[in-house]
Amino acid sequence: MTSVAPVPSAPFGQWRGGQATERAFCVLEGNANPMTLDGTNTWVLMAPGGSEAIVVDPGEDDEPHLRAVLDHVACRDARVVRIVLTHGHLDHAGGVDRFVAMTGAPVSAVGRGADDLADGDVLRAAGVELRAVTTPGHTADSVSFVVEGDGALLTGDTVLGRGTSVVAHPDGELAAYLDSLDRLAALTQPPDGAVTILPGHGPVVPDAAAMVGYYRTHRRERLAQVREALAAGCVSADDVVERVYAEVDRAVWPAARLSVLAQLDYLRGA
Repeated sequence: MTSVAPVPSAPFGQWRGGQATERAFCVLEGNANPMTLDGTNTWVLMAPGGSEAIVVDPGEDDEPHLRAVLDHVACRDARVVRIVLTHGHLDHAGGVDRFVAMTGAPVSAVGRGADDLADGDVLRAAGVELRAVTTPGHTADSVSFVVEGDGALLTGDTVLGRGTSVVAHPDGELAAYLDSLDRLAALTQPPDGAVTILPGHGPVVPDAAAMVGYYRTHRRERLAQVREALAAGCVSADDVVERVYAEVDRAVWPAARLSVLAQLDYLRGA
């Protein structure tokens, strides 16, 4: 099987956050590990000279990090007017209640009742517009956002800045994830599509279309590898992980097992 090479990205340790587009600034949380890569990217969205900020994914319940986000907004003489979650995993949303207490800002996410986000919803601050694109698959509540005017797409964990994402079974589901990648592919096509990915972890991706294309190809390849493993006699998800992910750091095998379980579910329904 011919494998497509991943899109080049900044090596580990070289991504430190900062200004990524005209409106998007990343405050990088210091929670790096094999699953969070360089750490969680907390995105602060503000127009140049604007007085209002939207904060996407405040991160873990980590007081110094939350303070750093607020300090960044305050040093620009602005205030946080909305908090947005790409999904509910603790490395993205664990600090949301504390951040609400610190800012008084409302929270928008999928699955939060009165503030539940729907596909196509537009969130606004002074000079900033985010358009919600529901992208379930990594988790059932995953949502991405088009940053209008910036040619950028906030993807949470649906597309990362380095490596590939986990379909977090049983909440995550592969058929939905493949559909979501198709949606992102349509949103990144030239001449008018988003050109930059602002991921939940890892560096900014300057070629959005190429990265989404790589993700789609990678998923097809992994499914083929799982089929081959089953044909070779693998029975359990652990058997498949040991065969298919043999060259992958064992520290991420538990996460790989979740993706394998999702792939097995998908193949059973095919």
